Amino acid sequence: MAAVEGVSSHEVLDAAAAAESRSEQPIGQSIVSYAREAGRLIVEPERFDYKPGRGVTAIVNGATIHVGSRALMAERGVSVPSNLVIGVRTASEIFVARDGRLLGAVAVADTVRPEAKRAIEALGRMRLRTVLLTGDTRAVAQAVGASLGISEVESDLLPDEKQARIRALKTNGCTVAMIGDGVNDAPALTEAEVGVAMGSGTDVTRESADVVLLGNDLVCFVETLAIARRTRRIIWQNFAGTIAVDVVGVALAAVGVLNPLMAAFIHVASEMTFILNSARLLPAAYPLNAVATKANARAVEVA
Repeated sequence: MAAVEGVSSHEVLDAAAAAESRSEQPIGQSIVSYAREAGRLIVEPERFDYKPGRGVTAIVNGATIHVGSRALMAERGVSVPSNLVIGVRTASEIFVARDGRLLGAVAVADTVRPEAKRAIEALGRMRLRTVLLTGDTRAVAQAVGASLGISEVESDLLPDEKQARIRALKTNGCTVAMIGDGVNDAPALTEAEVGVAMGSGTDVTRESADVVLLGNDLVCFVETLAIARRTRRIIWQNFAGTIAVDVVGVALAAVGVLNPLMAAFIHVASEMTFILNSARLLPAAYPLNAVATKANARAVEVA
């Protein structure tokens, strides 16, 4: 928390929490939660407006409060010094202004979920390309990417820019699965072949996605992909086996070797073989309990 001269940190927090109290964004919710934990009284805004990728504007007790990025402050004519927040290069800077005057900034650090690195490593072993698309600053994005082992990082992206990036990947022949949790991710989730929303995501995000993780464990997504690949492999095995059995049966019938008894035996034995082959998926089906799909048969395609 940083405040300009003549302004207390409590004043900055109160203004930010009041403006963000109606926000569904994770950063806005974290600010509100922090204010509540600090015992601050959060005033309900009279008006609220959210600009994707920029921030929020609210009317609180007759005053206009802006909470968001440097770009939002520049649009509203608020001057922001470059050295306001020092020593938090890997944190997102959320600036707070009231009636055109800067009050201060809130530094929100990104905490990487403990299972995220394992999930990214597992995706790498599956030979899947991972790209980090974020609206955070380059410094924050690079730090998170380095901690996760992601080499392709694109930062300072607006929602439509994320969507355009997904579209470009599809144009280049890639099959894209997008994972997101914020309102800013909704257009990209819609654009991707398979949109995956985190369970903690906003309502808009969940509605835009094809798949919703009921929890927040990214490993569940990796396990689902693994099951999808294994399912497709078994489908092809059964398909190829059926064709092979039919070809052998036709050949035996053509030379007069196939009698009704042998035909019945081949049919029953082959069907039992294919059923048992499919049953190998049953022990691996439990991770799907953590995934909700919305009539989505395309989850197999991405694998």
